[in-house]
Amino acid sequence: MSRPLCSGDTLPTFQFMSLRTTARSLDTHPVVRVAMLVAGVTLMVVAPLAGLLPGPGGIIVFAIGLGLVLRSSLKARRFYARAMRRRPRLRGVVNWGMRRRSHLRRTAQKGRKIIRE
Repeated sequence: MSRPLCSGDTLPTFQFMSLRTTARSLDTHPVVRVAMLVAGVTLMVVAPLAGLLPGPGGIIVFAIGLGLVLRSSLKARRFYARAMRRRPRLRGVVNWGMRRRSHLRRTAQKGRKIIRE
């Protein structure tokens, strides 16, 4: 039988983190970063095999792997940024394909019509 709470007793308070905050805090953990890097490289290596199957599977698998590598490796991010600076036309297509906020902002500043799904 549990005793009732007295006026001096307080309930423990819990601070709940949002899912986004939890995911961001996990991204900084070294073990998670290495796991993401290994998973991304594995997906990029497997992409040509998935490309043999009918449909656009290889492209999607490669894009997911590239996203994981870019998210987990500073060196890969710098290389990607340098490559996108050298090829501005390609940058627009890649940003559109990745649905990046920067692309939406830039096209809105130029006065282009943006179609959101």
